[in-house]
Amino acid sequence: MRIKFHEQLDALTDRLASMCHLAGKAIETGTDALVQADLPLAERVFDLTEQIEALRGPCEEQAMVLLALQAPVARDLRQVVTGVHLVSDLSRMGGLARHVAASVRRRHPDHVTSGVTLELLARMGRVAGELAGLAEQVLRDRDPEMAADIGRRDDELDDLHRRLLTLIQDPSWTGSIPAAVDVTLLGRFYERFGDHTVVVGRRVIFLVTGEPLSP
Repeated sequence: MRIKFHEQLDALTDRLASMCHLAGKAIETGTDALVQADLPLAERVFDLTEQIEALRGPCEEQAMVLLALQAPVARDLRQVVTGVHLVSDLSRMGGLARHVAASVRRRHPDHVTSGVTLELLARMGRVAGELAGLAEQVLRDRDPEMAADIGRRDDELDDLHRRLLTLIQDPSWTGSIPAAVDVTLLGRFYERFGDHTVVVGRRVIFLVTGEPLSP
């Protein structure tokens, strides 16, 4: 019975890691669409996020079944509870990538922005994709040291976000008000995506060590 239980736990973990992989692909594809003003790429993001949502239901159902029928305790209980929370985090990551793609679709065939602001957003997108890849690996390996490294890598994304906001608030910036709104929102989408990868890392640390999530 316990062997089957742990097989089910492993299956849940694999689905969660797949959700994270898809979220990383979605944010990278959305960034490519943003840089190239490429509508087909933007539409591809919506396909990817639909795949994320298709995994959400089975993950939630599997976690509830494990809680109801197996009555797990200690680390096993932490793993199931962590899985329930992770489903929401990973779904939100997909939603943020979808927001990036929606910005591209709304402004197509024009670019959402250009110049230094686009360069900064492109770098934010690359870092966000790397963070998602790291989070996926953390979910699969359950390595608390690697999980802690997500927070350190996210500092780079936060720095890029601050630089972006400073740039568009500078009186010498020549962009329009709609462009400023678009850039502000896009920066926030990337920054929040990174925050969710940090939460994934913290949840894995809780799973492995039992330490409560830090604020």
